[in-house]
Formats: sequence, C-alpha cells, structure tokens
Amino acid sequence: MKKHAINRKNQTLILLLVLSLGGTAYEGYQTYKINKVNQALLTGEIFNDESYPFHKKFSDAYQQGKTGNFKHAVQGFGQTLELANKKGEHAFAVSDALKSQVFYNIGNNLFRSGLQRLVTEDGAIQEEAKFDYMQAKASYEQALKLNPSSNAAKFNLSLLLGVIPGNIKTVPQDPSGMEISNLPQGLP
Repeated sequence: MKKHAINRKNQTLILLLVLSLGGTAYEGYQTYKINKVNQALLTGEIFNDESYPFHKKFSDAYQQGKTGNFKHAVQGFGQTLELANKKGEHAFAVSDALKSQVFYNIGNNLFRSGLQRLVTEDGAIQEEAKFDYMQAKASYEQALKLNPSSNAAKFNLSLLLGVIPGNIKTVPQDPSGMEISNLPQGLP
C-alpha cells in the first residue's frame, strides 16, 4: 500500500516536471521570437512577421520615412494607430508609451516633409509646409500628452517651434470657388 502511494506521488511529480519543462520551452520560444522582433525594430530592418501586425505596420511606416516617402510614412503610422485602437477579436494592448512613439514618428515625418518644401518667391513659407508644420506640432503635443517624459518629443517640438514663425496661420480654402460639373458659380 505504501509503495503504491509512493508510485502515485512519483507519477504526479514526473507529470508536473514534464508540464513545467514544456511551459519553460514554450516561454523560451516566445522570448526568442520577441527578441527577434525587437532586434529587427531597433536596427530598422524590414519586418515581415504577420503574427505581429502592429509591429509590422510600424516597421513598414518607419522604412517609408527613412527613404524620404513622408506622406506614405504618415499614412502608415496612422494605420498603426488604428491597429492600436482597434477593439474586438483581433485587438491587443498597446501602451501609451508606444502610442507616444507613433505620434512622435508622425511628427518627425511631417516636420521633415515641411522642411523639404520650398519657400515662395517673397520668402514666405508655402501653404503645404505650414500645414505640415501645424500637423507636426499637434503630433508632438499628442506624443507628450501620452508620455510627458519623452525628451525626444520635447526636443523636436522645441526645434519645430524655432523653425516656424509665431504668427503662422494657414489660409482656409474657399470651397465656394469650386465648380461642380458644368454648373457656373453663383447660381441661386
């Protein structure tokens, strides 16, 4: 009887050992995958792992900005934010610090886009650059709202504020000047 009880305890302990080793192996594999993703993101490599859609979209957008395609980079980071705010079955948690990084990158791409715009013949900033600068400012402010300790966002916002004049205003587009089809303007 006593021998039977010892065998039962040994079997239970062996089962726990096997389950523990299996869990450890699984966690080790997950850690390996996460480290591989983090390394790809840190080095700026192209990242194509579909099991991490947020990180894949972030990597794609970052690569677009790195190659100077700022418009597509901003769109990609916007889609990254949509993934971060997604609710439902395929949702996953994204920290405010990571969302802050996305807004910071949006601001960087808009700022760089504005810097590439030429000034008009009279030395004024083009409307497209003004728009980019104002959007970059809003992005940096949002990044700081989500992560007030982001020194990079603080620094770039101060650079941006040094580049743009204090009295910058965008001229609203007048939609009444648009023609619809062949209709002349000014009809009652």
